[in-house]
Amino acid sequence: MVVGGPTTVLDLGGLRIVSDPTFDAPGPHGYLTKTAGPAVPDAELGPVDLVLISHDNHPDNLDGRGRSFALAAPLVLTTRSGAGRLGGPAIGLAPWASHAVDRPDGGSLTVTAVPAVHGPEDGERDADGFVNCEVIGFVLAGQDLPTVYVSGDNASIRTVDEISRRMPGIDAAVLHAGAARVPGKFRDRALSLDGIRAAAAAAILGPVAVIPAHYDGWAHFSEGRDGIVRGFDDAGLGAQLRLADHGTWIPLQP
Repeated sequence: MVVGGPTTVLDLGGLRIVSDPTFDAPGPHGYLTKTAGPAVPDAELGPVDLVLISHDNHPDNLDGRGRSFALAAPLVLTTRSGAGRLGGPAIGLAPWASHAVDRPDGGSLTVTAVPAVHGPEDGERDADGFVNCEVIGFVLAGQDLPTVYVSGDNASIRTVDEISRRMPGIDAAVLHAGAARVPGKFRDRALSLDGIRAAAAAAILGPVAVIPAHYDGWAHFSEGRDGIVRGFDDAGLGAQLRLADHGTWIPLQP
């Protein structure tokens, strides 16, 4: 279920997982402007077992209420630098590192951090080698569970190809799309996937279900739902696309 912005709720193996929580009301957040609140308030999500934060640097991925929500959870998985800033229940993961989470049924869910590039592949990199900032995605897997990829704010098809080669068998993908653009950054080039590149990522990964997220709710998105549909339709991949009103549960398998 996409709640709004990047915020997605996944129920896997008896665990409730929330990615990139953003629950503030609309309004300015520094140089970004939130245009829509969540379809489901944080208080209505019930007990949460795990929060995934692709990066804490930008308010459209972790706003004020989202931060409070995350720090109240028993476990947060995020970037190494983000864990240092968040403290509390946060554990930082380097790309390709994994963390096992116990399931109520006695099994476990393995969460693997995967790379993400938050801007053009050839964009200027900081002193630590990151484009824009340190960002990770996640692959969630467990026995008798669908394997789910949550992209985080990744704009790199090359990175998607590497993930596909190293972690084949993705059943469902939550792709941050919307072609986010911020004036003055990387010559105004997209910082996240647009519809065409989201469809290319789907073609590489081959999941049964693709759930787009992070394409509305903030003013800096340059492409909305129609652009995503057009990209998948033009690529002949419309059958993989799972789009529903925010707040609606979407099955990860047929």
